[in-house]
Amino acid sequence: MLRLPAVAGRFYPSDPAELTALIHKCTPTKSGEPRIPVRACLVPHAGYVYSGHVAGAVLSRIAFPRKIIILGVRHYPRGKPAAILSSGAWRTPLGDAPVDEALAEALKKAGPLLREDSVAHSAEHSLEVQVPFLQVLVPEFTFVPVALGTVQFEDLVSTGEAIAQVLESAKESVLLLTTSDLNHYEDDATTR
Repeated sequence: MLRLPAVAGRFYPSDPAELTALIHKCTPTKSGEPRIPVRACLVPHAGYVYSGHVAGAVLSRIAFPRKIIILGVRHYPRGKPAAILSSGAWRTPLGDAPVDEALAEALKKAGPLLREDSVAHSAEHSLEVQVPFLQVLVPEFTFVPVALGTVQFEDLVSTGEAIAQVLESAKESVLLLTTSDLNHYEDDATTR
């Protein structure tokens, strides 16, 4: 399945050159600054004008593995509670980002709630806005998108345990890239 961009031109530029330039602006690196190998990280998922600099500050410091699980919230009331796409690619203005089929199958096998569901992903922005950053920062990566629509604690624990099991047993390093709104409409003083 080819998942087409749902928020290009709204959350981030639809022009490839403009998008690449913006990502480079959001991911400044200092000469000699080491990239850090991490197992997981949390970045925001709003439009780049609001959160691109925060996401970029985190992502620009990571020594990325080639395999990534992107875990985000589903903002729309349709789809499975823990929706996964296990084949195909996600298109952005920068090209197609391939889904890691073997990693997706391992996740589905480990987690009873992780189910194939293209509907849950079709309009969701929380995962999509991460992909162009990865396309610029990690030229050859594969990923698995997971969109959570459940808030049931037991479901979240079960899904987390399944992801942990897959991360622990993976032959290669896998990054868990999680995403959140972090904040909605609070002022800076309240947020801090």
